Amino acid sequence: MSAVSVQELLDAGVHFGHRVSRWNPKMAPYIHGRRNSIHILNLVETVKGLARACHFLRELAATGRQIVLVGTKRQIKNVVFGEAERCRRPYVNERWLGGTLTNFSTIRSRLKRLEELEELSASGQMENYKKKEQSSLLREMRRIKKNLEGIRGLERMPGAILVVDPNKEYIAVREANRLGLPIVAILDTDCDPTQVDIPIPANDDAMKSVSLILAKLADAIMEGRAGFREGVVLVEEEEPVIEMKKREQKGVRRPQHRGGPGRRSAGPRGAEGRGPRREAEGGEVREEGASAGGAAPAAPAAPAAPAAPAAPAAPAAPAAEAGGTTAAPVSADGPQV
Repeated sequence: MSAVSVQELLDAGVHFGHRVSRWNPKMAPYIHGRRNSIHILNLVETVKGLARACHFLRELAATGRQIVLVGTKRQIKNVVFGEAERCRRPYVNERWLGGTLTNFSTIRSRLKRLEELEELSASGQMENYKKKEQSSLLREMRRIKKNLEGIRGLERMPGAILVVDPNKEYIAVREANRLGLPIVAILDTDCDPTQVDIPIPANDDAMKSVSLILAKLADAIMEGRAGFREGVVLVEEEEPVIEMKKREQKGVRRPQHRGGPGRRSAGPRGAEGRGPRREAEGGEVREEGASAGGAAPAAPAAPAAPAAPAAPAAPAAPAAEAGGTTAAPVSADGPQV
């Protein structure tokens, strides 16, 4: 891949940012200055970010992992489609459906539904339905094909996503951050660079600017794909692993109470789930452990109010049954320690 020059970036208008009133202060390290109330991006930082992104995407494509290109702006929709088709990678250029990554199994089920509808249409079996049902099925097929045609070949979770304008594609950025997927983004002066892993400061509105940078990134992906060995076995992350990552990032929650109004604990109701039990037999207080294998921790018994005049202390009781502790005699003045 030929390195991009600063003159090429200048000719494509990559250095033009947004108006000063719309800037994000976190983009200050990437801004060179201002001119006529418009921020000018530092093209040195653009070249650095583009070099880092090309190296990362080349290494990732060499392992066989997929990279999803995301850009739904009207003026760059065709650019994203063309570069994704050239490097043979999945893309989203119409609309990012919520849950495309976090609810990937449902998205795959809708793609299977699309295959069923296309099979009905190709085989001629759809002619057996009524006209109203045919219209409904064709409408459903067009809607699914419009939104999910680009990720039709995405059989598993991607290795990274390439986003044009994170402000516009904020749902995709949130889902990728939740799953821990790397994000390479082309962002302008109104974006937050801390939400992405490899920022490329550039003009994300001009078609010429975006097409130049996407072409360089697509070339890097094609180079990595050419070096991919077909015999390499990829390690795929199953859904339980992804769910575990979500719980680790959100933090462990306390188990919710699902019992009725009379229950105070959601634990088992048997004897194994109870705490120590006290029994009064013949003036003696006896404590049993929760299980037969160990003794319960010692706890002082509350003094019982005598119902009769003071009587001599009862003789010590024999040892408790297996798994219990020895009985503690209780006198009229209180338990003996």
